[in-house]
Amino acid sequence: MRTAESQYLDLVRRVWEGGVERGDRTGTGTRALFGETMKFDLSDGTVPILTTKRVFWKTAVREMIWFLSGDRNIRKLVAQGVHIWTDWPLARFNSETGSGLDRAAFEARILADDDFAGQWGDLGPVYGAQWRHWPQYVEGEDGRFTRDANGIDQIAALVHGLKNNPYSRRHIFTGWNVAELDQMALPPCHMMYQYFVSGNTLSGILYQRSCDLGLGFAFNIFEAALLLRMLAQQCDLLPGEITWMGADCHLYLNHEHLVTEQLSRAPQDFPRLEIVRRPEDMFGYAIEDFVVTGYDPHPAIAAPVAV
Repeated sequence: MRTAESQYLDLVRRVWEGGVERGDRTGTGTRALFGETMKFDLSDGTVPILTTKRVFWKTAVREMIWFLSGDRNIRKLVAQGVHIWTDWPLARFNSETGSGLDRAAFEARILADDDFAGQWGDLGPVYGAQWRHWPQYVEGEDGRFTRDANGIDQIAALVHGLKNNPYSRRHIFTGWNVAELDQMALPPCHMMYQYFVSGNTLSGILYQRSCDLGLGFAFNIFEAALLLRMLAQQCDLLPGEITWMGADCHLYLNHEHLVTEQLSRAPQDFPRLEIVRRPEDMFGYAIEDFVVTGYDPHPAIAAPVAV
């Protein structure tokens, strides 16, 4: 049965069977294709959560809310049982200190020790920091430029633009700050978003420079759709279509079991997402505001993360 998810499974199959085998930063190795596109209709209330394996969508919602807060430290994620960002600061800690802490012990120290969390839980100016606090410098009376503490809030500016100048071609935000890439635990993979208003309908594009199809894509596409739904609600618009554009679309060589199992499963129709409360602004959402119904996926498939 062909479903919206079938286009994703088709891409996974093409990458695994015909992708170019390449080395990569992690030393794991990948098979990759370059320049792929998918489209998902959100107008009927459905949301792209993969059904051929269980996606822990509440974890993805918590990550998106964390992005929108502008935070750059894993502590608030860890406090909610979200572990998806822990591997990078843990690897840095063990490398720089010679320690051999496992994830559980590291996260326990993050939660218990303010100073430890401040030093080792910080990821650098990653996604949320760029979305909400893009660096801005102001000139003082002495002619010197100093960094403004708040910076440029790209999300607030986006909402303002959608409300007040809906047909602009500049409804864009990005995390790709060239000057700060080397300070980030991981430079942004989902790096640029753009939006388009047609009548009373909002559509969007997510451009990814790099996409881990086995693990990352499931969160990337759901969060892009989630964000579009939140923006539409805040701007009194209806959700339209989310277009996903991937540059380096890859599968890790050690994910063969994931690929084989997932491609053997029949996809179902996507579930529905309801936002049950409208907060005052984009930054007031809570996990309880989101309800997903009709989600009956195949079991989760465990696979290692390449750090």
